[in-house]
Amino acid sequence: MNRTTLSLIACTVALAAVTGFAAFDPPAASGSGAAGSATERPVERTGLLCPAPSFSDIADTAYTSFTPVTQGAESGGRAALEAADEQSADGKGAKSADKKAEPVLTPKPPGTPALGDTSGSDAPALIGTADGKYAPGWTVQETTKIAAGTGRGLQGVTCTPADTDFWFPGASTAEGRTDYVHLTNPDDAAAVVDIKLYGKGGTLKSAVADGITVPPHSSEPVLLSTLTDDPQTDLTVHVGVRSGRVGATVQAQDDAGGGDWLPAAADPAGSLVLPGIPKDATDVRLVAFARGDDDADLKVRLASPSGSITPAGNETVHVKAGMTTAVDLGPVTRGEPGSLILTPTDDAVPVVAALRVVRGKGARQETAYIPATAPVGRRATAADNTAKGSTLSLTAPTGTATVKVTASAGSEGGSPATKTYTIKSGTSQDISAPSGGKGTYALTVEPVSGGPVYAARTLTSTDGASGFTIQTLPNDRGLVAVPRAEQDLSVLQR
Repeated sequence: MNRTTLSLIACTVALAAVTGFAAFDPPAASGSGAAGSATERPVERTGLLCPAPSFSDIADTAYTSFTPVTQGAESGGRAALEAADEQSADGKGAKSADKKAEPVLTPKPPGTPALGDTSGSDAPALIGTADGKYAPGWTVQETTKIAAGTGRGLQGVTCTPADTDFWFPGASTAEGRTDYVHLTNPDDAAAVVDIKLYGKGGTLKSAVADGITVPPHSSEPVLLSTLTDDPQTDLTVHVGVRSGRVGATVQAQDDAGGGDWLPAAADPAGSLVLPGIPKDATDVRLVAFARGDDDADLKVRLASPSGSITPAGNETVHVKAGMTTAVDLGPVTRGEPGSLILTPTDDAVPVVAALRVVRGKGARQETAYIPATAPVGRRATAADNTAKGSTLSLTAPTGTATVKVTASAGSEGGSPATKTYTIKSGTSQDISAPSGGKGTYALTVEPVSGGPVYAARTLTSTDGASGFTIQTLPNDRGLVAVPRAEQDLSVLQR
């Protein structure tokens, strides 16, 4: 009996360290928490999924792989990105069943970014695995330039692990929009997926959105407009996995306003943070959905460099239960960078939300999306940064925070560089990141003390073309909290 109990504890610790999927909240940045209750270890295995980048023949896609240096990580290991069996956009089978694509890049050891690229409409989705020293915090960025046509501009997405539940407020089936949800199955068994659509009047009827099968090691794009006969300007998409697990991301493309990837929003919660609205945003649209049976009333605040303000005319927003609500905030930042903070006016009701952000006007108008995101936690990582094209935004909504930012060595050499910043409570700051490397580099963000920090990174085209993309920076899953074995085992021996 005693040996069995101890073996189960040891097995739990080992499994958490290997997979990184233990269901424990990471300790606060200050290290506070129950003494002796848990310890942190580097994960030993990580999986990432990158969606097929584009259906455009003139798309050029760059990939950047990076693993931050993590104390205590193993010395060996490997990482690889392999092509999924890509399904055609019309769902009529694989695009290249007999052709095995070459890897787009070979990941490099921790501390150094690795680059790769591809082009055209046949670029597949990628299934990535890393173990040993490559696993803790492994981050892959997919960035695509499209010179003309639907979705023109810059589209970027951070490749994500597989999961079973995803929310996407901000999608659309309106005229002029072409939105796909990309489903990628990394496992040896087929996954079965249900897709639910919620418009301004509630659930949309669909005869084909339930029981979608995604074959093993395969990726399948699903055009949202084929799931309903009811066009909706603002749509919330829920992807639930009935069997197995998948990666899911929405590609939102506009004939007139360019396009970008819409990543899954943070889990439904009463309070939400949407960081990194550019200072020159010409239009910002908030899309929110209240899960459950109760309406949500939310207080709207904009965290600016000087403090939190309430947008004139949009002090609160009422979100009806089971319905998608959209609010036009206009040029809400008014020349200063900002982050949107949503809090309940009374009782907290679980909500998901995202922002549609527009920069430029007319033919140079481009669009990006900011989903509500989780805090940085211990550490977050953003790959594919350049000296002139990257902006890092940090927000401390509830308490002043001290944050350490490290720029890695570059793809063309150089050394890492680190700076420490203080983000005052209720403010949002665009910071000038340290630079010690040449070429493309990665950024790691590590809160040192104070309240929770939320982060986002904006990439802007530097070749004269218009285009931008925004990625939020939640925890990079490099460390996992596991139960700490107690010295006194007398309780187990009774």
